[in-house]
Amino acid sequence: MLDFASAERSSRQSPSNLLLSKIGPESDVVLRNLFEHYLHDMSEWFEGNTKADGSYSYDTSSVWEKGYDAYLAKVGESIAGFALVGSADEWLGDIGAQDVHEFFVMRGFRRNGYGRRMATLLWNKHPGEWLVRVLELNTPAVYFWRTAISSHSRGSYQEEERMVKARPWRFFRFVSQGTPES
Repeated sequence: MLDFASAERSSRQSPSNLLLSKIGPESDVVLRNLFEHYLHDMSEWFEGNTKADGSYSYDTSSVWEKGYDAYLAKVGESIAGFALVGSADEWLGDIGAQDVHEFFVMRGFRRNGYGRRMATLLWNKHPGEWLVRVLELNTPAVYFWRTAISSHSRGSYQEEERMVKARPWRFFRFVSQGTPES
């Protein structure tokens, strides 16, 4: 049974109550389940159909094989989202930059500061150069990332359009100082 009352109470809490924890393969079922929601949302901008069983199943084994850092965001007992972080070498060459490979905030936690808090905690865990890539058609995400990155970097970031597989993407680059968060 769905516990909407619990999720509603949690979403009314302050974004400062959001905790970001690194997870590993032992949390694979949770990550796979969250990818269902993520892929459903992203199907608006990416070609993606359900499998024959109606699922948007994603093979999360590649997350662990590629050595991505996986993070789970929670507010109290409620899962607020997840993020995957890895090397940006594929996009920027060997400069040691980090890339936000995937970033997802559950609908009940959107537009209330939780996404920005989640991104800030992520960037503070990995000081240094960062890349965030966003499909241009996903205008809400472009706006979110531009605002969050500008705030975090105090306006010191680079933004450029790049074509990837004949589709326009927005690339954001900046440096995180890794300021400790309470």
